[in-house]
Amino acid sequence: MKIYTKTGDSGTTGLFGGGRISKSHPRIEAYGTVDELNASLGLALALWPEGSGLEDLRAYLTDLQKQLFVVGADLATPLDSSAEVPRISGADVASLEEQIDRIQDTLKPLRAFVLPAGSSAAAALHVARTVCRRAERRVVELADAEPVTREVTVFLNRLADLLFVLARRVNHVDGRGDTLWSGRK
Repeated sequence: MKIYTKTGDSGTTGLFGGGRISKSHPRIEAYGTVDELNASLGLALALWPEGSGLEDLRAYLTDLQKQLFVVGADLATPLDSSAEVPRISGADVASLEEQIDRIQDTLKPLRAFVLPAGSSAAAALHVARTVCRRAERRVVELADAEPVTREVTVFLNRLADLLFVLARRVNHVDGRGDTLWSGRK
């Protein structure tokens, strides 16, 4: 099987369930940004030192990468399509919230803004967080034009929060702590 099909040479791409749309369509922009987010998580994992004492969170991040394929499939399949694909649910959002609470309980409360810095892995998680926020904006833009699974937006919103606390946790375990912003100097 060849990796190239030439079907997209005209500037269109196929959707799950059939139909073709422009590669500049908000739907493609949305799930393309989710794909970029997934690659960002892969980079964070590559920079995350093994044996850091956070192996459970490394495994969880890998599971999130798999779940981002579900997000992409959900976005690549219009709600009125007859194609059956997994969709993001409220249970997926609740799972993120549980993980956020669990990690948050290990951190000091914040009293200032945190600069996106620290270890290589934490900095990569901050980059992934910003890509996640962009993906969320792209999904909102798509949802303004046509129906999408509501939970996708909520999921991305919570995932960005999770990536923030995860970056803080990685820095904490690495002995770096948070780099706080204290205003203009």
